[in-house]
Amino acid sequence: MPELSRSQVVVYGAVAVALLLVGARAIRAESAPRPSFAAASAEAGGGAGEAKFSLSGEAGDLVVDVAGAVRRPGVYRLPAGSRVEDAIGRAGGPSAAAMLEAVNRAARLADGQQVVVPERGPGGTAPATGGDEEGPISLGTATVEQLDTIEGIGPVTAADIVEFRDEHGGLASVDQLDRVTGIGPATMESLRARLQP
Repeated sequence: MPELSRSQVVVYGAVAVALLLVGARAIRAESAPRPSFAAASAEAGGGAGEAKFSLSGEAGDLVVDVAGAVRRPGVYRLPAGSRVEDAIGRAGGPSAAAMLEAVNRAARLADGQQVVVPERGPGGTAPATGGDEEGPISLGTATVEQLDTIEGIGPVTAADIVEFRDEHGGLASVDQLDRVTGIGPATMESLRARLQP
């Protein structure tokens, strides 16, 4: 076997060190958490209406549905402790027609919550909130005025519901409202019929 010169030993040593560094970097990249499919889809310019799924199953994450006047409505996974503002941002931000003052953007999110950003009506006004034909009201974003339209709920109880929701960082279920003072079994039935989580 031919004898290696000193310069050859230095070159081979440098190559070995470089290979070790590349291997360590690859191993570190393998163990790093991967972005969710929803985030990757959003970055790739996924269109509105496309279903978004997350491949990461980290404990403590929240899954929320963001709908209404946002650029990319869909279902998103967010870290625990996230706020409505974070969900709107994940959905691409508000659209030009969004009426953000109707949404409590500082409220904490709950797992399974739907965040609905309403659109401005003609002339920049709020859309009408009354009437069963408009479908259920989102518990996560309902205003006092919207809750007041539900049979058996007055302005005081509606304000209590909004306060309870904000104090508890959102609500995952209509059934949690039975802890609000002034809501009995008959009122709970009205709430179940008109509200969605």
